[in-house]
Amino acid sequence: MPELIEGPARTTKESPGAEAPGRRRQLSLLGGTLLVDSTEASLVSGLFPLIRQSLGVSLGALGTLTAASKVVGVVAGPLWVMAAQRYSRKSVLVVATGLWGVWGIAAGFAQNFGQLLVLYTILAAGYAAAHPLINEIIGDLFGGATRGRAVGFVYGAVALAAAVIAPLTGQLARVDDGWRWGLWGIGAFNVLLGLALWRWLREPAHGAAETQLAGLDADARAHPRLTWRRAAALLRIPSFALLLVSRLMSGHLLITTFGIVYLVDVYGFRTQTAAVVLLPQGIGYFAGTVLGGWAADRAVRRSPRRGLTAVLQGAQFAFALFAFLGTQLDYGSIGPYALFFGLMGLAQGVNPPVNRPMVMAVVLPELRAAAFAIYINVFEAIAWAAFGLGAGFLGDRFGLQPVFLWVLVVLMTANGLLLTALYRTYAKDVGRVQRALDQRREGAVHG
Repeated sequence: MPELIEGPARTTKESPGAEAPGRRRQLSLLGGTLLVDSTEASLVSGLFPLIRQSLGVSLGALGTLTAASKVVGVVAGPLWVMAAQRYSRKSVLVVATGLWGVWGIAAGFAQNFGQLLVLYTILAAGYAAAHPLINEIIGDLFGGATRGRAVGFVYGAVALAAAVIAPLTGQLARVDDGWRWGLWGIGAFNVLLGLALWRWLREPAHGAAETQLAGLDADARAHPRLTWRRAAALLRIPSFALLLVSRLMSGHLLITTFGIVYLVDVYGFRTQTAAVVLLPQGIGYFAGTVLGGWAADRAVRRSPRRGLTAVLQGAQFAFALFAFLGTQLDYGSIGPYALFFGLMGLAQGVNPPVNRPMVMAVVLPELRAAAFAIYINVFEAIAWAAFGLGAGFLGDRFGLQPVFLWVLVVLMTANGLLLTALYRTYAKDVGRVQRALDQRREGAVHG
């Protein structure tokens, strides 16, 4: 494995160990932080027909909003990670995903699309801190055999809460300028969440869940400082590179942004009726994260070399099938769409508790935030931007139905085929990380 780090960096005071105290409570706080990001995205996509009418914009404007909110994360995500190294992950989360909510309140007062775009993009720049730092903290709280369930718990709880909130926000369509009230509410909740993180979040040490680092003092555990050059070397890890390419091909991201608009434009449902599918979709996603977490941890125990890859690959093929049945056929009523949106949510929900632990397993502990910044803030942002802009403009020209066929069905099938390459690379990359940790402990003990 290439050398990725250099120079001493700041460490935390907690002692490492596989059983961090109060870690379930910490997961609840971290889940609340991710919930805000999820709710904000579903609010804008779910109520976009109202925004379109209120501000006089076209379908392409939704793609522009989505793309801008993701592209800003390409820059903001890595910068937040660097700030967390200089200060702490807790302080960055308090500011970036908490107090930053004032920009959401401001966005609710936008008088034209230009103002909404600028304020919404600034808001998204703060949210860019959440995924890389939270996933790194989860990796420090839970060991390899339990990370799947831990990630599944966080993403599943977020999905379940979002499934309850989404239909409620959909009813804001009954209120004049209801989308504004949604942004005001999310911004206020953001600020309150920031205060809760400041009061109750306890930040674990880097590598706290790694058995090789258990019992070492702070000086022995002092990890080298991350640099841009060393972070770029992460791209030379074969399994990580494959997961990045797979992320670019994750067509299921499109259903989150354009799902409601699709049902309105293609099959003629009213916004309030179409929003009904968000509940089964959210429940399906929750079930997928739970089942995915259980399957991931079981796969690690039964087949460390191939298990996670098989689960992840199967999820892509299943999503492509459900997407064909749920978007390409006209059923005449909302019920069948609710069913298949739920099944699409289930297949999509399997991904986080599988791919996040895979990234954690092939990257050294102190580099995981950088890896997730690249994985989520950069490559996922590129995918969001490409799918959002592409679907918006191509949907205006050719209609959304053929766009959904190629992205949700054809591309996702190709994604599943791509993941076959992980059967050759994943076990080798995990072995490199474990040997590096063994050498670190041996050097600390005998040095």
